[in-house]
Amino acid sequence: MKEIKVGKKHIVERISESKDSAINYASGGVDVYSTPAMVGLMECAAKECLDEFLEEGYSTVGISLNIKHLAATPIGMKVRAEAEIVAVEGKKIVFKVEAFDEVEKIGEGTHERFIVDMNKFLNKVNSKLKKEE
Repeated sequence: MKEIKVGKKHIVERISESKDSAINYASGGVDVYSTPAMVGLMECAAKECLDEFLEEGYSTVGISLNIKHLAATPIGMKVRAEAEIVAVEGKKIVFKVEAFDEVEKIGEGTHERFIVDMNKFLNKVNSKLKKEE
């Protein structure tokens, strides 16, 4: 695995769609870009920031998120999330995350991801199904 560097940044952009609305997520009663959609975009930026460092068979999973949704965004407006690596603690990577629409900052916070061996991870997850039998 390549050395993961503090300061590395990654940006993802999307056009907000009706599937991203607070009404669609049932997280609110207003037809605006939802907090869950913003969180997903922030996680996507962080995940993609790490992808180039990982060997085949490895990925990352989100383990912590502490964000504020600062402003509403109308459906149809472009949104972007920016993730910056601020700490590397072994297999745990800490990010500063921010989200913007075309007018202003709409969210900010921190996000942690953990590097996992996909085979081991999926075996552990799937073992839960065997416990139900």
